[in-house]
Amino acid sequence: MPRTLSILIPVYNEKATVLELVRRVEEVQLPVAKQIVIVDDGSTDGTREILRGLGGRALVILHERNRGKGAAIRTALAQATGDIVIVQDADLEYDPADYPGLLVPILDGRADAVYGSRFLGGPHRVLFFWHYFGNMIFTFITNVLYNINLTDMGTCYKVFLTDKIKAIPLRSERFGIEAEITAKICKRRLRLYEVPISYSGRTYEEGKKITWKDGFSYLLCLLRYRVLD
Repeated sequence: MPRTLSILIPVYNEKATVLELVRRVEEVQLPVAKQIVIVDDGSTDGTREILRGLGGRALVILHERNRGKGAAIRTALAQATGDIVIVQDADLEYDPADYPGLLVPILDGRADAVYGSRFLGGPHRVLFFWHYFGNMIFTFITNVLYNINLTDMGTCYKVFLTDKIKAIPLRSERFGIEAEITAKICKRRLRLYEVPISYSGRTYEEGKKITWKDGFSYLLCLLRYRVLD
């Protein structure tokens, strides 16, 4: 029976939300203990100073320069000591209150990995059509290339048995990590489940970072890792 969940939090310029995110993570009630691992990816807005004040509330690691979300996740994963890991963005778009539902398929032994889908009926903020359309296109390409039936390849909420994900070599530095992880767990035929989650998306004025340019790295990773590992 898993005993600890390691929450991997990549952070870049999120001084307005990171403390609230940590509070929400701490308050969610789970049947397992929690390890919080935060990697600041070269923030320049004062986030680092906030994180230094967390003390023993979290393991905080500081990248000396901005390397990208993938690099931050890989750094956090290397420090994870829990039986299960989950990726958690620091921008409050994803709610830790969804953790209990995300853990169920792993805790009952059905799954090696669980994705939280924004498109399976959970409440979500109505925002950008083209972001939604782009995610649907990349999810469709993923399904065709890897013969699966995902609804949300680009979700932040990806949960894994730690030994399974640590056994996979991950190389992406930036947002391509989402596609790389999905490609590689599909090639290894991990037992993958989806569950509905809520989603409170942000506008660019509110701090959203991913752009259409990141779609190229998604596509490149999906194609590359269909052939390579």
